[in-house]
Formats: sequence, structure tokens, C-alpha cells
Amino acid sequence: MSNPRQQRRYYPAQPRPTPEQRTLIFCKPYKVLSSFTDPEGHRTLGDYVDVPNVYAAGRLDYDSEGLLLLTSDGRLAHRITHPRYKLKKIYLVQVENIPNETALEQLRQGVVVKGEQTRPAEVELLSTEPSIFPRTEPVRYRATIPTTWLKIGLREGRKRQIRHMTATVGHPTLRLVRIAIGSLMLGQLAPGAWRDLTADELKTLWRELS
Repeated sequence: MSNPRQQRRYYPAQPRPTPEQRTLIFCKPYKVLSSFTDPEGHRTLGDYVDVPNVYAAGRLDYDSEGLLLLTSDGRLAHRITHPRYKLKKIYLVQVENIPNETALEQLRQGVVVKGEQTRPAEVELLSTEPSIFPRTEPVRYRATIPTTWLKIGLREGRKRQIRHMTATVGHPTLRLVRIAIGSLMLGQLAPGAWRDLTADELKTLWRELS
């Protein structure tokens, strides 16, 4: 007879946030650093978010836009950023020219970036331009080079990974907007705006990270 203890599956308990702990969704604008200070005077999170003791859980590059999570909960930040938990992140990516099926399949299977193979990705070629807020500085336009949009889902987050991936298959990234982290969606949040996660959103996020 099997031991009942061996059949149990352990799920770490979700810690109850203290009243001081807050977790926010922020829509990072173009050319804003994912930090609160910068000695060189670039725009930072501090120009938009006046909540004390929250920090970015992960990052978006200076020239990337969209969903960024800020939290004062160190345990939550650790899980969001740790590769062990493989929380999927979804991006809208505008690239030069129109990738053929061979290029798309290369992205799906993974490409070599700086000597290391990327993990398989979810890649969809969009037939129409997505409904997304305009960038503060328009993407460069060249009449002889068409552009198209991809929807890319990743479960890893190397520095400038998507830009390296699309460049490797011959389609440089022109614009990159993160629209989801796990089940959390950017929705209609405008660049520079933020809101607190609801209790249900926070509960679901912890479940995805268990």
C-alpha cells in the first residue's frame, strides 16, 4: 500500500501582503529607464511613479515599452524574475520586412544569441497592425522597406533578447511593446500610467509562480 504522504503535492503558501506592500502595473514609455534614479539624467520610473519602496520586478530596455511590474514584496520580485518559474511574457514586435515561414520557424525553435541557443518561442505573424498606443517618437519610415508586426511569447528574459533574435533571422526590431506577464495584461493603460494590482490579480499571479 502506497504512503499517502508520497502522493501529496506541495504548493508554497501565498504570503499575505502587509499593508505597506504594494504591487503595481506600470506602462513604461519609450526612452525611460527601468530604475528610479539615473546619474546621467535620463527619464526614470521616478518621473511617473510616486509610490515609496517599490522597485521593478524585471526590466524593459530603455527603448522598449509596455508592461512593467513594480513591487515592494521582495519574495514576489524574486519569483517573477527567476528563470525557474518560467513566467511567460508576451510582446508585440514591429520588424523590418515580412518574415517568411523559414524565419518564423527559426524564431520558434530558438536561435543562437551570443553563443547560446534561446529557448523555443511562440511566434505569430499578425495580418494587421495591432491596436496599440502611438510611440512618442515615430518609428523611422522608409518607403522602400515594408514593416510587419509579430506577437512573440517567451519564457526567458536575456538582455535585448528579442532584438537579437529578430536581427539574427534578418528582420531588425523597430518597436517592442510588452503586453502581458503571465495572466496580467497591459490592457488600455496609457504610457506613463500605473495602477495597483487587484487582490484577485495578485492571487492569480502567486498561483502561476507556485
